Parts: sequence; structure tokens; C-alpha cells
Amino acid sequence: MRVALTIAGSDSSGGAGIQADLKTFQAHGVFGMSAVTAVTVQNTQKVYDIQEMYPKIVHDQITCLFDDIEIHAVKIGMVSSIELIQAIAKALKTVKPPPIVLDPVMISKSGYRLLNQDAQDALIQHLFPLAEVITPNIYEAQVLIDRKIKNIDNMKSAALDILKLGAKKVVVKGGHLEEDHATDIIYDGQEFKRLQSRWVETKNTHGTGCTFSSAIAANIALGKNFFEAVTLAKAYITGAIEHALSMGKGHGPTHHFFDLYAKAKLNQVF
Repeated sequence: MRVALTIAGSDSSGGAGIQADLKTFQAHGVFGMSAVTAVTVQNTQKVYDIQEMYPKIVHDQITCLFDDIEIHAVKIGMVSSIELIQAIAKALKTVKPPPIVLDPVMISKSGYRLLNQDAQDALIQHLFPLAEVITPNIYEAQVLIDRKIKNIDNMKSAALDILKLGAKKVVVKGGHLEEDHATDIIYDGQEFKRLQSRWVETKNTHGTGCTFSSAIAANIALGKNFFEAVTLAKAYITGAIEHALSMGKGHGPTHHFFDLYAKAKLNQVF
């Protein structure tokens, strides 16, 4: 059995964070494990509160798992403090981890800053060099390179500059670029590829970033190379959004098991 570890916060509504990560791993036939960095109080409408874990607890969750189990990929989600970032980096340097997919959760889909400047600097300093793949959205990429991204050429230029920050490979997610398609630019340090998917009109997009980066990690755990892993993850997240669930009064979650439900003829439940 292939195994992936998510290092991220818990989403009480189940659509994002470690809940989305574990569902995504399972949907790919990968056994998922978690190191919880924070517990949130949230639903489909908003985040009401957050309680971070002690850094030592996060550190020890990671090291104890590697002491016992062979892990084939790691996904890192939102980590909001310098102390947590340092604890995660210390733990991963201790265990010599497999490929790491880092989702640099710094800016929300609406453009709201989620990470202060000091924590952002720590993320770049301590975790970017450890990551095999970085997956910023347009807003996050703009913050990382300190300039606007308005078109595909800008996305390619951003990918080049983000690699200079220590990343090995990058996926610049263009879902927020106003085009007819959801376009991503992926770059491995030598070759660019452009991935496009149909634009899905829905408000139910909670957890899409978490799900996409976890799908990349799951495919890497399954032995896929970078371009294969991202291409398969792009197809998966598109399907999950197309079958998104209208739950709650706000932004509902994507459907992580849409394909499995279809095969089991359970779609009528939703």
C-alpha cells in the first residue's frame, strides 16, 4: 500500500484541510496519514476561530510516523506561524522525507492575506528548499514575486522566479485569471507545460486548493512523474468541482469520491 502524509490544519466542515487531503488520498488508492497543525472552527460560510497546536506536538507527530511507517509523499498545507514552520522543517530534515508538495496558503481565493510577512519569509526560508513541488495560486504567486500577473506569459515568468526562491518545481494555478478556461502553468526547471480545463460555474469550491495539491501528492506517491502527477490531479479536481456538493449556506465542498460514487451507482444520493 502506498502512503501519503498531510501536514495541515483541520477543517471542521470537512471540505478543506486534512479532511480534504485524506479523502483525496483515499480516492486515489493511497493510505492517508495526518500531522495536525491547527484546529479551526468553521463552516461553509466562514472561519470563526483557530487554535494552533504546540510546535513540539506537530514535530513529534511527523517524526513518530516516519519512525514506524514508510511514507511515499508528503503534502504541507496551511501553517500560520514561524514556530510551526520551523518545527515542521526540523522534523522533515530529521527524517529525510520523500517528495514534498507544498501548498503555500498565503492568500485566499478572494485575495485576502492569510499569512503575515514574517511567517511568509519563514515559509520561503525553511520549507521552500525542502519542497519538490510548490502550488501557488495567482494571488500567492504575485506576492512571492512582488508584481502583478495578468496573462500566461506573466505566469511563466512567475514560475521562473519562484524557482529562484528554492523550489524545485512549480505549478502556478491560473483559476483566478479571468479566462474562458482554468489554466495552470507547470514548470520543472527545464520545460513549461500549459494545462487547461473547462471552467465550471459553481459557488461550491471550498477546499479546491487543498484537494488539488493532495491529488498531486497522491499521484507522486503512486510513482507518477511530475508532469503526469499534475495532469492527473488537474483532471481529478475538475471532476470533483463538476460534481461539487451543495451543502450549507455558503461555499460547499467538492466531491472527492465522485468517480467512485459513479462506479458504485451512488450518484442519485446527491
